Amino acid sequence: MGLVSVLLISFCVLSISMIGTDNIVVGIPTTLDGPFKPVTVPLDKTFRGHAVDLPDTDPRVQRVVQGFEPEQISVSLSTTHDSVWISWITGDFQIGDRIKPLNPKTVASVVRYGRLRIPLIHKATGYSLVYNQLYPFVGLQNYTSGIIHHVRLTGLKPNTLYHYQCGDPSIPAMSSKYYFKTMPASGPKSYPSRIAIVGDLGLTYNTTSTVDHVIGNNPDLILLVGDVCYANLYLTNGTGADCYSCSFSQTPIHETYQPRWDYWGRYMQPVTSKIPIMVVEGNHEIEKQVENQTFVAYSSRFAFPSKESGSSSTFYYSFNAGGIHFIMLGGYIAYNKSAHQYKWLKKDLAKVDRKVTPWLVATWHPPWYSTYKAHYREAECMRTAMEDLLYQYGVDIIFNGHIHAYERSNRVYNYTLDPCGPVHITVGDGGNREKMAIAHADEPRNCPDPSTTPDEYMGGFCAFNFTSGPAAGKFCWDRQPDYSAYRESSFGHGIFEVKNETHALWTWHRNQDMYNSPGDQIYIVRQPERCPTEPKVSHKC
Repeated sequence: MGLVSVLLISFCVLSISMIGTDNIVVGIPTTLDGPFKPVTVPLDKTFRGHAVDLPDTDPRVQRVVQGFEPEQISVSLSTTHDSVWISWITGDFQIGDRIKPLNPKTVASVVRYGRLRIPLIHKATGYSLVYNQLYPFVGLQNYTSGIIHHVRLTGLKPNTLYHYQCGDPSIPAMSSKYYFKTMPASGPKSYPSRIAIVGDLGLTYNTTSTVDHVIGNNPDLILLVGDVCYANLYLTNGTGADCYSCSFSQTPIHETYQPRWDYWGRYMQPVTSKIPIMVVEGNHEIEKQVENQTFVAYSSRFAFPSKESGSSSTFYYSFNAGGIHFIMLGGYIAYNKSAHQYKWLKKDLAKVDRKVTPWLVATWHPPWYSTYKAHYREAECMRTAMEDLLYQYGVDIIFNGHIHAYERSNRVYNYTLDPCGPVHITVGDGGNREKMAIAHADEPRNCPDPSTTPDEYMGGFCAFNFTSGPAAGKFCWDRQPDYSAYRESSFGHGIFEVKNETHALWTWHRNQDMYNSPGDQIYIVRQPERCPTEPKVSHKC
């Protein structure tokens, strides 16, 4: 036997020994090895954390269809594998002093689809709408959208490739043919290969890098945890403002430039027309207008499985992706125990069968556990209202955005290390127009005044000095908190890969690295035999 053969056999034996059952790679740390000592990666001084938006002259954001041909095509999931939503827009937007909304009834909402590209033997119809963004002040331009279509396809087979074409065949104005793949059927051994998690994406040149990296990782599903296109960082005349409230503190209403939504939809179509995307609202989607209306663009442009999951709101809903149950929550709608969202959450959690969907993942925009100075303890009211419920039902992982940096926690509950608490991961580093978060609240002179940390949108104030633990009597820790395992200020995205009922691989990719080079990587391990997966029922006399 030659030397080459010996080396080849040795390499194969080594490779096999490094990969255990269910493709668990030996050598990657797991949460069972924790809690880990806090790590802060020093800021790369050469890295420019301020992004520049794509201009409206960029060919990737310009309208290239004619008449009522579909554009901004996207796929989103329903609650189970056998149904998806197809969304698109026909007709162009209008912006100015005199706008005349299009009539949604003039263009049909039709999707032809099938497992074969030719012929597309199935047909589904849906509904359409137009939304306006109106300002009752002289000098501010009003906006009306193109016709937005949402069609739900049903009766789909799991883990199957489907081809589709959308539009109105009677005009005719049909799209090109696209395809998507359904989720696996729910079950303890059935999971999507990769799920991309990204937050605070925006539409900048850094965004394009993030999206390229996401595509390179070939995900089956994308979760966008709030702050989509940052239209509210523009005036209605299209002029950008890095910090709107800083530049226009006396303005009677916060303007937004709605065409940025259309630019974003056009840029993302090559991705969203093939890979399902699930979105939850962020603070940049508030977009207040006449009659105190908010979140109109967000609620109109995306299809949500709200009704299918028993929710009456686009702000919170749930769905299954194989053996994972995802809960999408709203940080900018009432969340106290008497609110509709809390009551819905309690019912949704009670219906989860962990024998069918062992993994329970929750996501919303503002994080509960972040050590950055920006938005420090801003969502404390939401945490105090909902944390006990999520803990009692054994939520495994929580994904958030809002902070323009990356941070992963140790397992934590009520600011205390807890082997049964969820892992909190902040990925608000998608590449938006605003500056990157760099300062940490535990560093000298960085601790914000408690009076600056209320939940401004919901009107609550729940952040007080800690009463116990290493930070007792203080509003901030004087060192990186024990619950913070890893933090770094860089643009990027995450990939979530569930391997089996107990192991999931989390990988955070930095934009400045090669596609196969992780910035942070860990196996998140469930311990169902040790940790509760439902509330303990107390029997009181």
